Amino acid sequence: MNDADLWLIFIVIGLATTLPRASFIVLGNRVSLPGTVQRALRYAPAAALAAIVAPDLLVVGGQLAPFNAKLAAGLAAAATALRWRNPWLPFIVGMAVLHVLRLGMG
Repeated sequence: MNDADLWLIFIVIGLATTLPRASFIVLGNRVSLPGTVQRALRYAPAAALAAIVAPDLLVVGGQLAPFNAKLAAGLAAAATALRWRNPWLPFIVGMAVLHVLRLGMG
């Protein structure tokens, strides 16, 4: 692979990441997404967060571990968030559960 090929790849990758993002800004309200797509996009942030968090809660030492302290703490934090709607309480409860379970395991 020579330098020209490498630069061409850089340019194509740059355009592939920039154009879809810029299209929403450039086109603005002239083009609207179908209703089903707009409804589906409402779940994108939650789906992205779940994709980041779920592997950390379910995998321990490179192995799938469905019963572990991190998952229990995450479930406790989620339950607390759903019940009380307090921004700090889930963090406190989740960390407390994680700390207690880790002390008990080791």
